[in-house]
Amino acid sequence: MIKVLIVDDQELIRASLSIVLGGEEDFEIVGTAEDGKRAIELTKELSPDVVLMDINMPLMNGVESTREITSKFPKVKVMILTTFEELDYVRDALASGAAGYLLKAIHPNELAAGIRSVYHGGTLITQEIAKQLITQWVNPSTHVTEEKSKKNNFGLTEREKEVLEQLSNGATNREIARKLFLTEGTVKNYISSIYSKLEVTGRHKAVFKAKEEGLINP
Repeated sequence: MIKVLIVDDQELIRASLSIVLGGEEDFEIVGTAEDGKRAIELTKELSPDVVLMDINMPLMNGVESTREITSKFPKVKVMILTTFEELDYVRDALASGAAGYLLKAIHPNELAAGIRSVYHGGTLITQEIAKQLITQWVNPSTHVTEEKSKKNNFGLTEREKEVLEQLSNGATNREIARKLFLTEGTVKNYISSIYSKLEVTGRHKAVFKAKEEGLINP
């Protein structure tokens, strides 16, 4: 049996993954965690084989948690499962020791196969992201340009800037989701990431700093 620990800040996602993956004959869902800090505690307590990890979570994000888990428990494999496909997240996750990086839009059968692959020592990255990484490797100047841009805009991705622009217009999470064709959960993840990068708490402070720094139009 492959012992799996599911880590996600959304209860619905945790419950859904537990049902879907728990139906696999060779999987045992040993526990679930709502943040990266709790994930470390349960990894020590439950000794899972694979940790299915979200990126943006309260208390401790998935990248930091992955770094701790792979350092303290080298036999445990961590697979990132997230809505974020920006390469900055991918690089940080892989550098922290993640053995896989998949998007939540993946088919359940492919997710199960991915977990098995990682458990047996493989490394798995969703095809769309792999193409982006290869393109950047072939054209390294693109990466240099991105790094310069990152310094100038606090590392905000284009999608995060779109969400920030909507925040400045006073849009609610539901309105942002509808306008940008996202789920409300994904919007919340982007907003959490924006707060972290701008080092602020709350919408008003984020919008004020963004205008002050020239990230969005005043």
